[in-house]
Amino acid sequence: MKTTANHPQTFRSVPATSTPVSKTRVAALLDQEWARFKEGTGKSEIENVVAKETMPMGVPSSFQHWDPYPISITSAQGAYMTDVDGRKLLDMSMGFGAMFAGHLNPAVVEEIKNSLAEGMLFVTPSPISRDAAERICKRFAIDQVRFANSGTEATMYAVRLARSYTSKSGVVKLEGGYHGSFDPLMVSCKPSLSEVGDANDPTPVPNVGTVPGDVYVVPFNNIESLERVFQAHADKIACFILEPVLENIAIVLPDAGYLESVRQLCDQYNIILIFDEVKTGLTAGYQGAAQRLGVQPDLITLAKSIGGGVPVAAFGGKDKYMQAVTDGRLGHFGTFNGNPLAMAGIRAIDKICTPEALAKAEALNQQALVRINEIIDEYNLPAHTVGFGVKGCITWSTTPVRNYRDYKATDFQVAELSWLWSLNRGIITPPGLDEQWLISLAHGQTEIDILVEDFRSLAKALRD
Repeated sequence: MKTTANHPQTFRSVPATSTPVSKTRVAALLDQEWARFKEGTGKSEIENVVAKETMPMGVPSSFQHWDPYPISITSAQGAYMTDVDGRKLLDMSMGFGAMFAGHLNPAVVEEIKNSLAEGMLFVTPSPISRDAAERICKRFAIDQVRFANSGTEATMYAVRLARSYTSKSGVVKLEGGYHGSFDPLMVSCKPSLSEVGDANDPTPVPNVGTVPGDVYVVPFNNIESLERVFQAHADKIACFILEPVLENIAIVLPDAGYLESVRQLCDQYNIILIFDEVKTGLTAGYQGAAQRLGVQPDLITLAKSIGGGVPVAAFGGKDKYMQAVTDGRLGHFGTFNGNPLAMAGIRAIDKICTPEALAKAEALNQQALVRINEIIDEYNLPAHTVGFGVKGCITWSTTPVRNYRDYKATDFQVAELSWLWSLNRGIITPPGLDEQWLISLAHGQTEIDILVEDFRSLAKALRD
């Protein structure tokens, strides 16, 4: 294996040689696996049919659906879930990090029960919300924070804060970047290649039904493109928002030096830099991605991993920007902001997510990446592994994926087979063919062995 010039705190290993897999073989295996899926998930099919009567697609959130129907879950404990057909599934998604502590983690459950005994909702200031704010500020090295209830709320308010502070409305985002459902942030999330224009000067593609305003789109890992946009439109741009490591299109790593150059350009052109850490957060390390990667944004957004499974999010950053909340330039409201149960989740996670606990989970992830690399080498597969913190993925490409266009050039047919193969053998990863797993505090050596040996069985099937 050879490594490429990604950020030194991230992992990517690309094979020196590979042989294409047979498309005919992949198609035959897909037919086989979809038949197997339908044979073992009859109750999920029925559940989806019934649910469609009251919910579009039969799901609470559109990403949860896949054709012909998704798996319906009835319970979860630790690293495992049980579906309506009674199958035990190893959860390698863990809610994109929301369940980083594991399902029904005893410490999280205890904190929430204790908090529930004191009250469910105050809609007033409380020592419990002040305590949670202190914990978040200390851990993520920010001056002030405000709480919200979802990642979408956090990114929306961070952008509004930037607009309020600068009195400018323009937003710069990455092509392929996802930051929730706020109108300007829905531009070019996963656009069709027929609409995107030049790779170095992408055409913004708004989502149907949104009114995004001034949004400028740039490729990831292309500092020249970013500088051109800043030069041309700095007088209109309030902020540049990005995930420091993209985790909506599998895992796409920043090149060595890219984030440092982004920070420099934002300072040069007086543009607020927002790191969306809704998906990275604690899954990136003890203090999140910004601290680990060594580049401090002006504002940061958090959710998922900070709460242990309760709906909670936050946005915060430097005092001078948060002053726009204090002086009323930004109105930030919400009945459930800082609710006691969410704050209890933050307190529990802060206690149990020690450097030692995170290092153990990351070591297991690194082991999985290395062992899967060995299988890729053994079977000479056109794939490579990528990892950051406790997350990892198999990308079906022989070259590094550095941006959205690279991602779209990967082999989605094999990716579908890989996801379905695992699902039929008791391992569930996120739908969408992005091939991303997460090692939680509830995973151990047994679960790593299951993940690795499952991939070995797929590799063998591809070469038979």
